[in-house]
Amino acid sequence: MKRRMIFITTLIVVMVLAIGCGNSNKVVDNGKYNVVATTTLAGDLVKSIAGEHVNVQTLMGPGVDPHLYKASAGDVKLMQGANMVVYNGLHLEGKMGDIFDNLKNSDKLIVAASDDIQEENLIDFVTNPGNYDPHIWFDVSLWKQAAKSVAEGLKKLDSENSEAYDANLEKYLEELDRLDEYIRDRASELPEDKRILVTAHDAFNYFGNAYGFEVKGLQGISTDSEAGTSDVRELANFIVEKEIKAIFVESSVPRKSIEALQEAVKAQGFQVEIGGELYSDSTGDADTDAETYIGTFTSNIDTIVDALK
Repeated sequence: MKRRMIFITTLIVVMVLAIGCGNSNKVVDNGKYNVVATTTLAGDLVKSIAGEHVNVQTLMGPGVDPHLYKASAGDVKLMQGANMVVYNGLHLEGKMGDIFDNLKNSDKLIVAASDDIQEENLIDFVTNPGNYDPHIWFDVSLWKQAAKSVAEGLKKLDSENSEAYDANLEKYLEELDRLDEYIRDRASELPEDKRILVTAHDAFNYFGNAYGFEVKGLQGISTDSEAGTSDVRELANFIVEKEIKAIFVESSVPRKSIEALQEAVKAQGFQVEIGGELYSDSTGDADTDAETYIGTFTSNIDTIVDALK
């Protein structure tokens, strides 16, 4: 009888915990919903639309590579306890796929920023058709769609503040339009034959398509791949042939691959400068002008144009 009572008590505790983990209506102590975002870019998007109405926590800090990021037990607990989880999708957070699947199966409100972008606007992998480049934020028009998706998620979570989310979204879309205009104005300062962007990994294809740049990445779409000797040699040949003035390192990718490329170019008797550091998979640090998505993109286009002039 005693064993039976222990079993029943244990079963009740497990059921209560399960119900608690799946409760999407839980509110934190200060009366606001708790939203967890994976990357700094996703986190900034939520903050821009939510304003003061929700608490936002971000798993990855500035400079962290989402392609290689492995969620800790604390990260999983944080997402399980949140009211809403926002991630980029398209396998950007490549090692977290099973976690997102489990969250969806538990009826957690989970939003992928890329979900509502039409397939015809996504860049397909040449070597793996049907899988798409996840770096959608480098086309402002696509990031506007991501903003709308996040706004819809927030309204579903917190319908009482729907009008505020709509107003914040409208304001943010106007800011993104101004950003897009600024990027185009700065890009126009370069002759078309000078609009060639060489970076550490293949993160800037949406940028190239949207703003008229030819883009070459030393590594593939994911930093999980390694650049081989032949990759370095071929890109070095391209740089010498096109007489490219500058190449760029990235904040979330080690410098060594670009430095090796620079040396390979030098060995052919041509000098190419490292034109600066670009933000690829995250925003900049909190104490910089690149702390936000808009600041990040502004910094990138200024760095690119100034170095290639």
